[in-house]
Amino acid sequence: MTDDGPLLPDALERHRDTSAGRIRSRSVGEPVRGVPEVVLVQGMAVADYLMPAVAELGRWTRAHLVELPGFAGSGEPTRKLDVPGYAGAVAEWLEAADLGPVVLAGHSSGTQVAARAAVLAQNLGVGRVVAVVLASPTVAPIARPLPRMLLRWRLDGRHEPPGLTGLHLREWRRAGVRGLLHLVRVHLRDHIEEPVSALAVPLLVLRGADDRLTTAEWARGLAVATPSGRYQELPGAHTFLWGAPDSWSAPVRQLAREVT
Repeated sequence: MTDDGPLLPDALERHRDTSAGRIRSRSVGEPVRGVPEVVLVQGMAVADYLMPAVAELGRWTRAHLVELPGFAGSGEPTRKLDVPGYAGAVAEWLEAADLGPVVLAGHSSGTQVAARAAVLAQNLGVGRVVAVVLASPTVAPIARPLPRMLLRWRLDGRHEPPGLTGLHLREWRRAGVRGLLHLVRVHLRDHIEEPVSALAVPLLVLRGADDRLTTAEWARGLAVATPSGRYQELPGAHTFLWGAPDSWSAPVRQLAREVT
């Protein structure tokens, strides 16, 4: 840990081709017999900030950070993608990776992709998603439409830990203004409530207590929309996984134990 936040851990980097474009993944830890691996989908155009949280999961299983076509370290997309399109790419990645039982997770806008990818995987029999984790899910009604989202994002920034913006800059530059606007638009058009209600596996919803982009009531409502959903609040703002990367390890590990 430095004054600018946690250090980024070493990771094993892989690249896999999908019909939507080449996907980079970074993995930490080793597979453990009888323990599901965890696959985490990046946030809105940014991924590096999640690596310390992935490393914490890597203490007890193998954990993977998946980056979407067009962003972070992945290749350019083969076509214009919306949230279902990104979800399809993740489902393809899961099938090609052949990991066995997986807890599929997402942070922020990655929750929308993860939820749809989980439903797609269960409908197609692709991979073995045994549980889903939504950390700081989006987009809550309180953050719609775009002007309100920008206002809530600025309010949330007052509670975020140091070093986050500086870390994001390189990945924001790669995405470009057009890429960022595209992501915002397609995620605002998508409603996570739809895939969540179709999940057939246990769900864990995690929210930072100071998150200004959502509300406890809405996040809790996502959890209770499934037969096996639960909600847990943790210290921090929207990007609590950067400020306290170990905070989610125990809840996710407990979920992984229950589905084995």
